[in-house]
Amino acid sequence: MFKPEDILYEDNHLLVVNKHCGDLVQPDPSGESALEDQIKAYIKRRDAKPGAVFLGVVHRIDRPVSGAVLFAKTSKALSRLNEMIREGRIGKFYWAVTERVPEPEEGELRHYILRDGKTNRSKAFAAPRGDAKEARLRYRTLGASTRYTLVEVELLTGRHHQIRAQLAAAGCPIKGDLKYGARRSNPDGGISLHSRRMEFVHPVSREPLTVTAPVPAGDNLWAYFQNA
Repeated sequence: MFKPEDILYEDNHLLVVNKHCGDLVQPDPSGESALEDQIKAYIKRRDAKPGAVFLGVVHRIDRPVSGAVLFAKTSKALSRLNEMIREGRIGKFYWAVTERVPEPEEGELRHYILRDGKTNRSKAFAAPRGDAKEARLRYRTLGASTRYTLVEVELLTGRHHQIRAQLAAAGCPIKGDLKYGARRSNPDGGISLHSRRMEFVHPVSREPLTVTAPVPAGDNLWAYFQNA
């Protein structure tokens, strides 16, 4: 559930929120409340807006994932941000806690992702296959505990469950991600994947902008890696 303190950055055109694990970014067929509607309601109350509140979803992250999500507060910003997304001009960096150390510890993964709508799962193939779409990411190992590894991922394409499927294909499933081969679930039902940082040029002011999302509170492993 959205809280005002989850706002990481806001101006007249943009809003970046630190999403909690389990929150929906946009409404889905379940009918459950989503961040999009919660934020609209908050802005309407806070700013005493008489009419409808404009809020455009620029990108989405999976429900069990936490971290930075970017919204547009004006149609001008939304149009420009959508173009920036298409052209790969918004840097999206994730932190993933994996069950194994990647080999090599730094590099680029390239697969072909095929989504199965019935199981809501994606499969990463090493070579082109049917309707599979190319998926690319860069990664580097940032640290390790006795059982887990912290990996930073720069997302170069935006495919369904891309980071989850590609890391699993590389033999490094994300902690808690049973769907992609993790040994056990996390207590909160989420997975240890966090949208850590976004880097881009502001679509209106043209100033460079970096927004960093603190890791989930109350999680000792995340706290260990963040403070290491």
